[in-house]
Amino acid sequence: MSRSASIKDVANHARVAVGTVSNVLNYPDRVSQRTKDRVLQAIDELGFVRNDAARQLRAGHSRTIGLIVLDVGNPFFTSVVRAAEDAAALQGSAVLLGDSGHDASRESNYIDLFQEQRVQGLLISPVGDVTERLDQLRERGVPTVLVDRLADESRYSSVSVDDDAGGYLAARHLLDIGRRRLAFVGGPTSIRQVADRLQGAQRAVAEVPDASLEVLDSAGQTVLAGRGVGDQLVRRSAGELPDGMFCANDLLALGVMQSLTMLHTLRIPEDIALIGYDDIDFAVSAVVPLSSIRQPTEALGRTAIELLTEEVDAMGSASDRPHHRAVIFTPELVVRQSTAGAATPE
Repeated sequence: MSRSASIKDVANHARVAVGTVSNVLNYPDRVSQRTKDRVLQAIDELGFVRNDAARQLRAGHSRTIGLIVLDVGNPFFTSVVRAAEDAAALQGSAVLLGDSGHDASRESNYIDLFQEQRVQGLLISPVGDVTERLDQLRERGVPTVLVDRLADESRYSSVSVDDDAGGYLAARHLLDIGRRRLAFVGGPTSIRQVADRLQGAQRAVAEVPDASLEVLDSAGQTVLAGRGVGDQLVRRSAGELPDGMFCANDLLALGVMQSLTMLHTLRIPEDIALIGYDDIDFAVSAVVPLSSIRQPTEALGRTAIELLTEEVDAMGSASDRPHHRAVIFTPELVVRQSTAGAATPE
């Protein structure tokens, strides 16, 4: 196999200096149109491909952005990633994706990897408290924006959804259709989003004197974990069952629905009204179309890139202290058949 053409080969072929080729690639406005055309023709004829890794070493950063999410298998994060990729592409950048799988050590490994790749910035939906680690990144010239997690504006920029308000909306809806024995399924409350959604639900239940809220354990935030919760419920007597359930994401809710309706005899919404969170595409096509709390995934991904661009620009300016922003979106209740016994379906 023949070796790849080098920048020196291009310069010789175009009969210009190596520095002129470099200017055509990096600062084309410094080169006359005639010279630029000659260099571009040489690049085309030789099949030259620039060594971006070498360019990154010289510049100290790349055109790539690191993005770490909690679970790429969750369609919510898939939608956020797609929107971020689209927004990054419009400004000539690419997104490198890491899936922490809710594992702090795996998350740390991705942070190390992206730093080694000299990414221009990092977007992260963190597993836990990563404040110290993100401070280290900033000191090393890598700005960070938190995604789907509210941050202290004095330290970082962030884009998130008001999960407390979302949890309140979900529980309030169940209460408004006459359900009083509510249950919450969310996975570990060490996940900030889960804790906030539970807190909002508790706030709504506290407003109704005869209402109660039971917190049910799940083995995770997947469909399989939801099915496990459903399997436990059907072993209860009728008087011990909740009449309304709020799941902290749609995957859990779909798993509960599968267990209750496909494998057992409980009916949705007649016996148990069920609502999820995220409003993923599968929610509307479920065997019983699922009510959910909609998050603006496209806006989350797009805004994350905008905030990171601001952070990158601020680090390159003479400003002593960069200005951070916390953008918080408001969630929306979407009513479908899984709770529509006393409400108007979407």
